Amino acid sequence: MYIPKNFLTVNQDEIVAFMKAYSFATIISAKANLPTATHLPFIISTREDKVILTSHFAKANSHWEDLQDNISLIIFTQPHAYISPGHYENELNVPTWNYIAVHAYGDTRLITDEQNTFDVLEATINNYDARYKAQWDNLPIDYRLKLARGIVAFEVTVTDLQAKKKLSQNKTEKERKNIVDSLSLSQDKNERDIAEYMSKHLSD
Repeated sequence: MYIPKNFLTVNQDEIVAFMKAYSFATIISAKANLPTATHLPFIISTREDKVILTSHFAKANSHWEDLQDNISLIIFTQPHAYISPGHYENELNVPTWNYIAVHAYGDTRLITDEQNTFDVLEATINNYDARYKAQWDNLPIDYRLKLARGIVAFEVTVTDLQAKKKLSQNKTEKERKNIVDSLSLSQDKNERDIAEYMSKHLSD
């Protein structure tokens, strides 16, 4: 990912927090020069200072067959906002877009053991809808195991973590404040979220 110095983010705790907040991501791999992408919910964790990304495919999705022994790219992105040049003090400006994005490259390991696959399924429930867990636990075990057998779980050990935070860092403080004030009043949640990230950046 192209990252100008002004927009580079290297704090792993901050990056991991962003990935957890926007954990529905896109995993991309390539085979025979043909890229394939799938959109999946991920569980983000750290293990011995390494970032681990865990998820699962529907077994019917053949994308999982291309992951073993290949480098995968997982893209986490959102929020984003159009930035009008009307916020700037100088007329010699053009529109742009503010956004945050993380590109995580890593080695993929398929989880083939039935119990470990079942554990990934339950960990996903706990991560995204813990209140549902009690209902899940009361479902017939044969039904739950059938669901687990219909997925392919995997984990990616991240080897290269690239993060870009484009929040008008290259603009003046007054221009950034103009943008924050405007986006904070937007009806669009993406724009309000960008304003919040910008406000935090201004106060750092």
